[in-house]
Order: sequence, then C-alpha cells, then structure tokens
Amino acid sequence: MSITARLAEDPLHRDPLAWVRGLLDEAARAEGDHPERDPMRVALATADERGRPSVRYVLLKELGADGFVFYTNYQSRKATELEANPFAALAFHWWTTGVQIRAEGSVTRVSAAESDAYFASRARASQLGAWASDQSRPIASRRDLEAKLAEVDGRFEGQAVERPPHWGGYRLQPEALEIWINGEHRLHERYRYEREGGGWTARRLSP
Repeated sequence: MSITARLAEDPLHRDPLAWVRGLLDEAARAEGDHPERDPMRVALATADERGRPSVRYVLLKELGADGFVFYTNYQSRKATELEANPFAALAFHWWTTGVQIRAEGSVTRVSAAESDAYFASRARASQLGAWASDQSRPIASRRDLEAKLAEVDGRFEGQAVERPPHWGGYRLQPEALEIWINGEHRLHERYRYEREGGGWTARRLSP
C-alpha cells in the first residue's frame, strides 16, 4: 500500500509504531536497487551527564511494539553516555520515499539472551571484530588492531565465537514519534505522537 493510501486511513488514529514499521518496509523495497542506501541506517543522538549531545549513525536491527533495537560495544562513547543519561533520539530519512521519522525516548539494555541470539547470527568476521576493537578508545596504529584481530582469531580457532561481555544491545522505547512525509511546495505531511497512559495522543503539525 502506498504512502498516499495510508494517509487516507487517518494517520491520527493509527498505531504509530506499526505505521513506522510499514514505512520502513516500504523504504527497504524502494531502496533495494541502491545497495549503498541502507534503509536501516539511523542517526542516534545521545547526551552525556552534562547534557552535551553527540550523534552518529548506527544500524537498526529490530523494530517491534516495544521499540527500536541496536547493538554496540558497551564501552563505546554512545554506551557510556547512555549509561549516564539513558535517553536518546533517533532519526531516519529515506530519499526514495520522501519520509523522515524521529523517535525520542528512554533506553535500556536488551536481555543477555537477546544479545546472545543476535551475536550468534552475525558473520564470524564481525564476531571477531567485536572482540578485537576497543571501540572509541585511542589506538597506536592500524597494525596494532590487526594484531589484536589475529590474536582473537587464534584464540577461537575451531570453535564458536562467544559474545564479549562488553558487547550487546539497547532498546529505545519511544515516548514521542514524528512522521514527516514530503509534499509539494513544502506543504509536507507531519504528525507527532506522544505516549499518554497506555496509548498515544496524536497531532497534525504545521510543516
């Protein structure tokens, strides 16, 4: 179903997370011919304990009724900031469908079982890289990183690579969502949803 057809269903009464899932699926289909455009790539903004923000791109790995899931090194800058200030914001933008999505909310670690399951699904080279990289921390040279990778590869030779204890997932549980759809003459469609009690309140916003 096209974006236009979905708008006819009265967005103010939709389940916003289900709508986001549909928009993500549509972007995946539309951008399938452009392998360099990964629709799961999303900007993640965090802030430290002083409120100073930082932003980077991560890959979304799951979107369900309970929120957005991504994985990282728990010793990285983003993780350090999330542990000190467990709130974050996400932003998607897909040129092919003209859609932007923003999500804001609290962030918690996913369960160890969820992290184990996702880690086991990764390519072995990516698993080894998670052990070799002390993400966000200074390194003397590329050669040192390659030497660490070789050491890890030897350690796990002939056996499955277990998940590092310092690596796992986070889930952003949205308290607010905005959906923006490109329109002609800058007359875009823009909707904001905020959690209230057990449901959502919805408003149409001026673009």
